Amino acid sequence: MTPRRSLILDSTVRLVFDAALVLSVYLLFAGHNQPGGGFVGGLVAAAAIALRYIAGGLQEVRSMVPARPWAFLSVGLALASGAALAPMLLGNAPLDQRAFEWDLLLLGHVKLTSATVFDTGVYLIVIGLVLMIFEGLGEDWRDLQGAPSEDGS
Repeated sequence: MTPRRSLILDSTVRLVFDAALVLSVYLLFAGHNQPGGGFVGGLVAAAAIALRYIAGGLQEVRSMVPARPWAFLSVGLALASGAALAPMLLGNAPLDQRAFEWDLLLLGHVKLTSATVFDTGVYLIVIGLVLMIFEGLGEDWRDLQGAPSEDGS
């Protein structure tokens, strides 16, 4: 028997979800000069994913995010550790920050710092950890051990 879903909750979550993801990306990029950053942006994105989990369960989250949670963790860890250790290759201290600026035709003046790359890694790690938690909550422990379920299958 499938659980009954609330139409009000489903509609509200679908309305809030996209706005929360946009806010999380804004916090990620604004975090260098203002409050926010990778961790706070990742928490907002994770809260949006948690709303989808509450409204629709694990299948809703799996259909929304095609990649497995450890992919987010792997890419995030590679970005964060790469941004932390790359300055050492140039003879600088770990986590030394550099700024790169460009004048792009459509976007205008764009500034990217190495701290943004590090924060993006942290952002992906936070999202990956929350997705792994939901995977753990959504799986039946009997399925993992190969034991028969309550209905005998």
